[in-house]
Amino acid sequence: MKYVAAYAMANLGGKATPTEADVTKILDAAGVAIDKDTLKVVLKKLEGKDVNEVIASGLDKLESLGGGGGGAAAPAAGGAAAAGGGAPAAVEEKKEEVEEEDMDFDLFG
Repeated sequence: MKYVAAYAMANLGGKATPTEADVTKILDAAGVAIDKDTLKVVLKKLEGKDVNEVIASGLDKLESLGGGGGGAAAPAAGGAAAAGGGAPAAVEEKKEEVEEEDMDFDLFG
C-alpha cells in the first residue's frame, strides 16, 4: 500500500509514469523502509495503468474493511488523560513542537 501511495503522490506531482527513483525519493523523505524487490513488483503491476483507475478499482475492497478500529482508541486515550492529569498539556506541547519544526523539503524536486 505504501508503494502505491507514493506512486500516486509522484503521479499527482506531475510524473505521468513514476519511476523506482521517484517512489524511493518520496518514501525516503517520509522515513519509510523500502523493500526494493517488493517495490519492483508493484511498479511492474502498475506499468501501463492509470493510477486513478487502479485506486478506483480497489476502493470497494477498502470500503469492505470498514473503519471500526478507530472508535476504541478515543475512550482509551480519554481515560488515560483523565487518570494522568497532565496528558492533554503534554499533547498540546508536542503539537507546538511539531508546528515549529522547519518542514522545508521538496518531495518531487
